[in-house]
Amino acid sequence: MGAELIPMVFTSGWASGINAYIAILVLGLADRFYHLAEIPDALARTDVLIGASVLFVIELVADKIPYVDSVWDSVHTVVRPAVGATIGYLFAHDGSSLETAIAVGTGGVVAFISHLVKAGLRAAVNTSPEPASNIVVSTSEDVTVTGVMVLAVAHPWWAATIAFVLLAAGIFLVYKLAGRIRRVKRRYDAWGERIGIATPSRRHQPDADPPPAPQPPDRIVDPGAPGP
Repeated sequence: MGAELIPMVFTSGWASGINAYIAILVLGLADRFYHLAEIPDALARTDVLIGASVLFVIELVADKIPYVDSVWDSVHTVVRPAVGATIGYLFAHDGSSLETAIAVGTGGVVAFISHLVKAGLRAAVNTSPEPASNIVVSTSEDVTVTGVMVLAVAHPWWAATIAFVLLAAGIFLVYKLAGRIRRVKRRYDAWGERIGIATPSRRHQPDADPPPAPQPPDRIVDPGAPGP
């Protein structure tokens, strides 16, 4: 894998962890209209662009609704890293097996970390009582990912640097907001238990062997007997 592709794989992985469909669309449209040799032709296929466009529209709506966005993130825990790894493979599959493995691993791992950061921050945002914050955060994510991916097409190293800084900042914010994220997770788990998609937690399960009922004292005191 050439040195010029390393930042592209890293940036694509970061973007895929936040919005995989934007990453596909930006790369695919750039290749479709500008015929860039460094971008895999598979991303510019008509069926790929149509599928990514449809899923992008669905995510555009789902990602802005409180708690629905967390459900959507849960579903994409596998999808986003898979997209990041696939893009890495497409960039490097003409090289050696080692180079391809590095590209796949980099794209997949970075996408997975980026996804966890996004899911954690959105869980913290869901603790806010009003829905406007979800819309603002989601729109900011979409605009940022689009901008960084467009920059990556022209200046891969600059884009990779920005992606790295944003990823590090996101990890720090997740650490600082860990308490709020745990509260949302408890609510999400409780909701899953109510609708039957999650195993009831131990505190909600009846004891298998309930403690024995208290027994009456062995000695019967005569009410008429004088006290001690």
